[in-house]
Amino acid sequence: MLLTSVPITYTSREQVEVYRFNAAAAILIPLVALFLQAFIPLRLHFFSIFDLPLLVVIFFAVARRSQVSGMLTGAAIGLIQDSLTHQPIGIYGIAMTVVGHGASSLGVKLDVENAGSRFLVTLFFYVVHEVVYFAVARGLVGLTLQWSWPHELGSALANAVVAVPLFMLLDKFKQRA
Repeated sequence: MLLTSVPITYTSREQVEVYRFNAAAAILIPLVALFLQAFIPLRLHFFSIFDLPLLVVIFFAVARRSQVSGMLTGAAIGLIQDSLTHQPIGIYGIAMTVVGHGASSLGVKLDVENAGSRFLVTLFFYVVHEVVYFAVARGLVGLTLQWSWPHELGSALANAVVAVPLFMLLDKFKQRA
């Protein structure tokens, strides 16, 4: 009888890499993303499919791995993004807060350093963001929005493809905590 033993490993919270960012990076990266999101689609209409502030929230949340930090980052970036639109203040703020909390919670449980997991995490949280945004905008605020699964899934796929190289670029700003 052939017995093979497979070691079961457990990664504790203390063993998971947690990163921080210097103040300049923590402020400038979201501001650049918000600026690009506000002004590039005015000239290049296809760019409106991308949500750079959302990608930044996901990146910071999974890198910091702190639910409070993820929620605060999501809320701050979402509220600033709300102030740049003609929508009521708070819709992006709520959706980004949910994504920030979820991404940071998932970042503790999974290895989010490789390209495949980054792709899947972004794909998932883009859809979560859109569902929460739609529910808040339509259910709480009463906006008339249309939902299109093919459009939302295509947008999620496009954002996930952009997220992988963007996250690799943003990795250069990480500092071990």
